[in-house]
Amino acid sequence: MTLDLQALLEARLHDPFALLGRHPISQKQGRFHTFQPQARQVWLLMADGQATPLSPDVRFPGVFHGEFPLDGLPDHPTLRIEPRSGATYEIVDPYSFAPTLGDMDLYLFGEGKHYELWKMMGAHPATIDQIDGVRFAVWAPNAERVSVVGDFNNWDGRRHPMRVRGSSGVWELFIPGLKGEDLYKFEIRNRANGSISVRTDPMGRHFEHRPKTAAKVTPPSAFPWTDEAWLSARTHRNWFTAPMNIYEVHLGSWRMQEGRFLSYTEAADQLIPYVQERGFTHIELLPITEHPFDGSWGYQTTGYFAPTSRFGTPDEFRYFVNRAHEAGIGIILDWVPAHFPRDEFALAKFDGTALYEHEDPRRGEHRDWGTLIFNYGRNEVRNFLIASALYWIEEMHLDGLRVDAVASMLYLDYSRNHGDWLPNAYGGRENLEAIDFLRQLNHVTQSRNPGALVMAEESTAWPLVSRPPEVGGLGFSLKWNMGWMNDTLRYFQEDPINRQYHHNNLTFGLLYCFTENFILPLSHDEVVHGKGSLLNKMPGDEWQRFANLRLLLAYQYTYPGKKLLFMGNEFGQGNEWSHERPLDWWVCQYAFHQGIDRLTTTLSHCYRNESALHERDFEGSGFEWNDCNDRQNSIISYLRHSEESTLLTILNFTPVVRQDYRIGIPMASRMELIVNTDDETFGGSGHDIALRHNNQIPSHGKASSIDINLPALSAIIIKIR
Repeated sequence: MTLDLQALLEARLHDPFALLGRHPISQKQGRFHTFQPQARQVWLLMADGQATPLSPDVRFPGVFHGEFPLDGLPDHPTLRIEPRSGATYEIVDPYSFAPTLGDMDLYLFGEGKHYELWKMMGAHPATIDQIDGVRFAVWAPNAERVSVVGDFNNWDGRRHPMRVRGSSGVWELFIPGLKGEDLYKFEIRNRANGSISVRTDPMGRHFEHRPKTAAKVTPPSAFPWTDEAWLSARTHRNWFTAPMNIYEVHLGSWRMQEGRFLSYTEAADQLIPYVQERGFTHIELLPITEHPFDGSWGYQTTGYFAPTSRFGTPDEFRYFVNRAHEAGIGIILDWVPAHFPRDEFALAKFDGTALYEHEDPRRGEHRDWGTLIFNYGRNEVRNFLIASALYWIEEMHLDGLRVDAVASMLYLDYSRNHGDWLPNAYGGRENLEAIDFLRQLNHVTQSRNPGALVMAEESTAWPLVSRPPEVGGLGFSLKWNMGWMNDTLRYFQEDPINRQYHHNNLTFGLLYCFTENFILPLSHDEVVHGKGSLLNKMPGDEWQRFANLRLLLAYQYTYPGKKLLFMGNEFGQGNEWSHERPLDWWVCQYAFHQGIDRLTTTLSHCYRNESALHERDFEGSGFEWNDCNDRQNSIISYLRHSEESTLLTILNFTPVVRQDYRIGIPMASRMELIVNTDDETFGGSGHDIALRHNNQIPSHGKASSIDINLPALSAIIIKIR
């Protein structure tokens, strides 16, 4: 016992339940120990209500003890404590409670299959034997001692050491008297070298406002969801054939009020109507998972189960999601399982060892980003990440996840020099453990939540990303079409006089267009780090730059694939995006920017209303080249088909009006002009296109044709009936 008491004072006691609280010393007698270093005097309340003083142990300051008849103590003894300063108070002894975690919980966690892990781990208000308190649990298998620390114990790791549950590596403790919103962390002493660190809860669901990092005890949410109809419809919706038009948002810089961020509730009032009016179907949020550094845009996550407190509480985030669903808008989260930051308060070397990451830096570090790579081969780590994904979908009602940096997960040599990576068991560069993780992630999330989508930001030619695992795929719902994005922007940045020499940038994508379920992204990555805004990528004078941007947007909305547009692009922001300031809303007073805004809205509604533009996004039967060979004039035209209709799109990529330009079309009785990006409404020249239908004149292998005056740098969309 003396050794245990010494270990207690030195904050290295491994098994506090063997020392603290009540323990029998004979059939009728028992002893009691408690550690209260802040106390002048401590009394133990007996079963008959009498307060009996405990004796201070002069050898071990802060330790109070006594011996009592076993039948004189209640099952959960109460201590009355007189501190050296302040009022006397009472607490229930936390070392009188049995383990709170079930064996099945621990087994499933060890197997990597406890898919509701947030209900097991972390901090949870609970009532045990009619006593209110908070149940804590954390995984730290290489720790000698783990304690709960917070304001309630003066952040003293000797006060509330936890019990470890066998070989599971899970530590737990029920502390009576604590309540929701109490701040806490875990103090961890490493078994190997005795080093001590204070860590925030990996499973925390609400954190202090940065730069503070403590977690808050979070009671179960009683938020009054009203989106049952939305969730039910999502389950049965065929998203393959439905329009998906995503507005990508960095919530901190979309709009600010008086120099501060919008709250989740303010964003619900302002962002959701804005998105709804412009015809977008979804909002994709850059990571709002808790993160310490604004400049990471959320991509260096430290709280995988917590919406950042920058914008409000978890229930206020639920309010935002609920409002979106009521308005018919889906919410997607940019989610980051590829890496995590080195911050000493978070996951890095969590228990003094490489726990969540690989020990070997050749597998455990991202050289480019200065971050650490998850160890996907460890059951508990996979479980942590999959549970995080499920938490956002099931607890926060999100409609999908965009998985960041998938390529960095798939390749062991990703962005590494020769000799700075370790091959897999077969000598290859593929990360077999990450592949298995991604397949499990996609299977579990989508089978438990039909209609919720998981999207890959994958920038290589890895095959079958959005195909089922049973045919060798990774199982994602959709994949970002980075090839289309790169080819398209490279083409548009060329001076129009040179575009004829880069015509294949427009046509090459159709060779692989239907090998995956693609999203066409014009994302935040293309308007930062010196790349300039979309508008300022465009060559020419002011009129030409705006005309080119209108042309780009029409090309995106008529090309096969779901759509994604980063905030600001919808009205032609001129400055490169910065997370430190709001969008340049002031430019919306000018006609050219108003024209871009009107065109984006028109294209969005056209895309949603015209089945030919979305019904067969992933089928070759939904697309047909009309003419992809007019390299000299830098003109392409194509048809989009659905069961109901056919749409013809003609794009002129030069600042030259093409008079009487002939285009072959299927035999038609009637045609309707849907969109002309050169219309004065959109800031165009208003050139008369003089559309003439020639049913008797074949062209381009079609039985019929039209003659049209193609305005400079314009897109024409015609519905054929």
